[in-house]
Amino acid sequence: MSQAHYLGWFGIVRLGLVQTALGAIVVLTTSTLNRVMVVEYALPAILPGALVALHYAVQLSRPAMGHGSDIGGRRTPWIIGGMACLASGGALAALATALMATQTLYGIVLAIVAFVMIGAGVGASGTTLLALLAKRVDPRRRAAAATIVWVMMIVGFVITAATAGHFLDPYSSARLVTVTSTVAVLAFLLTLLAVYRIEPRGLENGSIHKLATPSTASDTGFKEALSEVWADPEARRFTIFVFASMLAYNTQDLILEPFAGTVFGMTPGESTQLAGMQHGGVLAGMILVAIAASAIGGRILGSLKMWTVGGCIASAVALMVLAFGGLYAPTFPIEASVFALGFANGAFAVAAIASMMSLAGKGRTKREGIRMGLWGAAQAIAFGLGGFLGTVAIDITRLIFENVAVAYGIVFLGEALIFLVAARLAVGISQPNAAENGMRATTPGEGYLAGLS
Repeated sequence: MSQAHYLGWFGIVRLGLVQTALGAIVVLTTSTLNRVMVVEYALPAILPGALVALHYAVQLSRPAMGHGSDIGGRRTPWIIGGMACLASGGALAALATALMATQTLYGIVLAIVAFVMIGAGVGASGTTLLALLAKRVDPRRRAAAATIVWVMMIVGFVITAATAGHFLDPYSSARLVTVTSTVAVLAFLLTLLAVYRIEPRGLENGSIHKLATPSTASDTGFKEALSEVWADPEARRFTIFVFASMLAYNTQDLILEPFAGTVFGMTPGESTQLAGMQHGGVLAGMILVAIAASAIGGRILGSLKMWTVGGCIASAVALMVLAFGGLYAPTFPIEASVFALGFANGAFAVAAIASMMSLAGKGRTKREGIRMGLWGAAQAIAFGLGGFLGTVAIDITRLIFENVAVAYGIVFLGEALIFLVAARLAVGISQPNAAENGMRATTPGEGYLAGLS
């Protein structure tokens, strides 16, 4: 392909703005709205948990959406359409949440429609954005490009949580709908600007469409190939590790803001800002590991196994501190504790994803795609199940224990236990060699986008 057809750094950053827009809507719909349902409207935590699980279930349609963009040859219509669906779903979800205050049943029905739209929008825009990156970015820049785009998504989380949190106080249903709808509209407009003429017409039938080279693996059927990968003890162990670690990682996602509101008396704006602080910690942890992984040729400071195991253990410790910290509310420094939890989560996640990229090409035959698909599926299932189980667990413990801080503390301790199990599994995962470790130092963003965006 001609170098003129590749995106420059400015074009890559433009596509990163799409992920920023996506993250801006998602952080409000999965964090702020669930807090309002549980705290302001005293609804069971299982409700937002089920809604978020629904939006993950809808994303099982990602392969079909990617295939649709392949057939058409152009990605930007799918990105724009997906973001339009996501933005509309986000605004509708806020309206549905506000409706729950007076018409609970109608609000829930409307919320179901909204979260289906959110899941479809995230799937369509996120999947085709990755396809466009693969098609238009120079192979030598793909890892760095993926990292840039991933960081910009996290930035979208942080900025939106902090800014929207400020405008949500003092809370009212009308303010919730106004703030969420404004964010959705701005995110859609940002997407239109980001993709404007970034995919010139006439390239879909050229060599650019053939950028990715076909796999050299055998023409074995899908079921047989999947069975072969699952029969590999290392691949199977890593799959279980991904599931366990991501289950623990996401179980606290839907209960942290309600915990801050119920136990520490934080307002919706304050708890939304707390979520932004957590995402800031995640970002700091990931950046630290990305830097450390390239130090000393990928040895000592850059040991991916060390960061994976250590990050899981640190996450468990942070959750234990948070569990007991609730007993000392409101004087306990919850902001520092939540930032530490985010930092530990970010450190383990980026190291685990880097290991995933290094291990993908191992085995008797080259099956990078199916290995990444298997681990990505484990990750997606864990994310959907984690949020749901966390809300179920808190509903059950609150029925058993009169002290709300104790109820939340027990759930946090359960998450800590899962992280310790994940750390034990990580110990048995083979360490990628120094060359893989150092050369793939920037691939965590690539892996993260492939599984989550």
